[in-house]
Amino acid sequence: MERIKELLIGKPRDIHDPKLFHKISLIAFLAWVGLGADGLSSSAYGPDEAFRSLTGHTELAVILAVATALTVFIISYAYSRIIEHFPSGGGGYVVATKLLGAPFGVVSGSALLVDYILTITVSIASGAAQIFSFLPYSWQKWMVPVEATAIILLVILNLRGIKESIEFMVPIFLTFVAAHLILFGGAIIQHFHEAPAIASQVGQNLHTSYSSLGFWAMFVILARAYSRGAGTYTGIEAVSNGIQIMREPRIPTGKRTMAYMATSLAITAGSILMIYLLLGVSEQPGKTLNAVMVEKLNFGPWFVVLVLASEAALLFVAAQTGFIDGPRVMANMANDRWLPHRFASLSDRLTMHYGIMLIGAASIATLFYTGGNIDALVTMYSINVFLTFSLTEIGMVKFWITERKTHPEWKKSLPVHLTGLVLCLSILTIVVIEKFREGAWMTVVVTSALILLCVIIRRHYRLVNKKLRSLSDILEGLPAEDSAVQPAMKLDSRRPTAILLVESYNGLGIHSLLNIVKQFPGYFKQMVFVSVAVLDTGNFKGADEVERLEENTKHELEHYVKLATNLGIPATARMSVGTEAVEEAEKICMELSREFKQSVFFAAKLVFQKQKWYQRILHSETAYAIQNRLQFQGLSMVVLPVRVWN
Repeated sequence: MERIKELLIGKPRDIHDPKLFHKISLIAFLAWVGLGADGLSSSAYGPDEAFRSLTGHTELAVILAVATALTVFIISYAYSRIIEHFPSGGGGYVVATKLLGAPFGVVSGSALLVDYILTITVSIASGAAQIFSFLPYSWQKWMVPVEATAIILLVILNLRGIKESIEFMVPIFLTFVAAHLILFGGAIIQHFHEAPAIASQVGQNLHTSYSSLGFWAMFVILARAYSRGAGTYTGIEAVSNGIQIMREPRIPTGKRTMAYMATSLAITAGSILMIYLLLGVSEQPGKTLNAVMVEKLNFGPWFVVLVLASEAALLFVAAQTGFIDGPRVMANMANDRWLPHRFASLSDRLTMHYGIMLIGAASIATLFYTGGNIDALVTMYSINVFLTFSLTEIGMVKFWITERKTHPEWKKSLPVHLTGLVLCLSILTIVVIEKFREGAWMTVVVTSALILLCVIIRRHYRLVNKKLRSLSDILEGLPAEDSAVQPAMKLDSRRPTAILLVESYNGLGIHSLLNIVKQFPGYFKQMVFVSVAVLDTGNFKGADEVERLEENTKHELEHYVKLATNLGIPATARMSVGTEAVEEAEKICMELSREFKQSVFFAAKLVFQKQKWYQRILHSETAYAIQNRLQFQGLSMVVLPVRVWN
């Protein structure tokens, strides 16, 4: 089993490698590939959706192209400022939490999670649509199974590590860029001589439409198409959400990545809309508008396959964003106790494996629920994206207003975020109203249900912590620590030894220590305290943070050693650093069992008065997992119950 795991996701990383963070962080170009691909790939379905909504008034594509490019630059610039003020990443969730409060944060975080699930589903579905556009129409029935298989492959790839998955996709990204440069250049060269006539025709059509429909009717058509093309902007927030994985200095790297992404997306999306108009592209059964566009250039079947395959491949790359940023948002929410703690943990490949697998499973479920319908997926996708955008812009507007006295640049920044807020709220409102019965209602229901679930989880954690605080009262009756006592002592390996696994120095660990003394009076002559410094997303931010984690763990263990010594029990401590508490604890315990022949291992476990199925999900089963492993090795371990009254 271990060999299969290693074959699929690779060998564990060495967390003590001084170059580890350099090896797994991304330069601006790789970040553009891994995170910017989500935005750039949306040009495969965003302009398509917008152009279809013009309903016979294709002359408005000129205005739509300009509006699309401007919107990309406005939102991107706003998120560049967010990178400056929130360099630790987290994007919309962190901004809403810090600037608007926890209730707005959980709304933004929940919307982002649904957003990233849909990022994967819509990217894969749209990519498959590009591929099946040049395949026989009878093959359409295989589209959804192929899409599900692609998601499973991406799950495996991401379990190996972020940088590995992105480096694998660089050639795909460059092929897309090259193919579309040829596409745009070829379309312009072919039809350059027709430009004056086309411009004149567009002008006449605009005048005719204005005369027959009036300003407001034209505005409504344009606004509907503009909002339907909201999928074009859906990947912009990915860069600010994933700033943690970028190479130092992170702020310049993040802003450079944002500039790459914004420029490439604005040019690509705007150009596609203009070429639709230039070539007179119209709908054809079983084909995307991009497929029709490339065929109309008459460069040959090979070029059609090249362009559509590059778009499909880039859309598969774009699905990466969901696997990169989705688990990261889950981890941030887990650290704030909106989600189970395990979503903040890292695998031995330093990936957020629980989040990756859950998001992958949810994406497959969404795919089968919608049947891979791109229109429905983009609608659901856009609502969550622009809900997060809107909350983010509200937070930044509030920040610049309340902090204007300490930030002289507020006059420059406030208008940008106000403009972004108006655009985002407008798109969100139009999409929800127009598409409520066509899939928007499902997004509202799912996101609301997730928010409710997060609130219930956090309430549970708060109630448990409140009841555990009573254990801290034990500290008041303990003897004062003797600062002169050395933290480590030489113990006699032949004497009965209690080996206690602890986390931080708190009432739970102290309760366990006193429990051992009470239940085994006079038997154990000495004690060893064991702790594993677990790397998770909350502390995995650089080599300095790892060193700080080690120092904090040593400091906590010193308190236990001093306490035991003051109680008349000789003691020492052992520790390790890793991503998996169970595996690291097993290694230390096996070493100690060989050193101390008469030893018994102890660990504490919360025991609820009324056992519920969800408690195993929300609370660690580490003690039982370690007990199972040690007992299999023939060692004795006692799990000390710490009662929690429901």
